[in-house]
Amino acid sequence: MNATDGPLMTPWAVDIDLVTGTMAEPDRVLTRKASDMRGYYRDEAALEQLIGQDDPIHYEVFEKRIPETYGHLLLCISKLYPGCVGDECFMTKGHYHTISGTAETYLCIRGTGYMMMKTSDGVCHSEAMRRHRMVYVPPHWAHRSINTGDEPLISFCVYPADAGHNYGDIATEGFPRRVFIRQGKEVIE
Repeated sequence: MNATDGPLMTPWAVDIDLVTGTMAEPDRVLTRKASDMRGYYRDEAALEQLIGQDDPIHYEVFEKRIPETYGHLLLCISKLYPGCVGDECFMTKGHYHTISGTAETYLCIRGTGYMMMKTSDGVCHSEAMRRHRMVYVPPHWAHRSINTGDEPLISFCVYPADAGHNYGDIATEGFPRRVFIRQGKEVIE
């Protein structure tokens, strides 16, 4: 260790409930409701109707506080609830990393869905998410989770602590593909 590394951090551990998708005593919980998702779904009228009914939670992220500096790894539990806005499946906002040369891994521990990924020049790729499947999101790819099932889609995520989140570009660019449930079948278009 050298003088530029800062103080030495004490090792630690945390309990994670793989059934409920929760982290014991998280330091931060990010909660996104339907009202936080304006501008992300194709059918804005259906979203407003959902907001007016009970403004359901779309997803939660549970984190431990870790220095957001080079060398550390952030870890979290992402819990995306089941549901649709019109016929479009519930999803996370999606983001690029502020430091675009950083990657992220998602280990699906419950549920089914997709990890939708895209580059800034419009290349789009999706990977199925299901229990025991890990999805690797390479550097320079925006990514969002999409729940196609009837139970929460729960993932354990790890990424460089200094990666940051760039939601702004997704808010303006969107994703070129979306996932719908139509006549009981998943449709990506």
